Amino acid sequence: MKLPERLKELRTERNLRQEDIAAALRLSLSAYCRYEQGKREPTASVLENIADYYNVSVDYLLGRRDRRK
Repeated sequence: MKLPERLKELRTERNLRQEDIAAALRLSLSAYCRYEQGKREPTASVLENIADYYNVSVDYLLGRRDRRK
């Protein structure tokens, strides 16, 4: 499982909309949607912010680990 799938999985587990996550992370909706669609790669700092928001590791987001933390 890669980043787009992990992003969608974490968001839907919490019953959040893409708009909610984009606002919480101070990203444009279009940028966040592109991350979930795999059309754009987030910068390292954005990736860290997403991991902090969901309380998971960056390695989990990237699919390098299956353990969330």
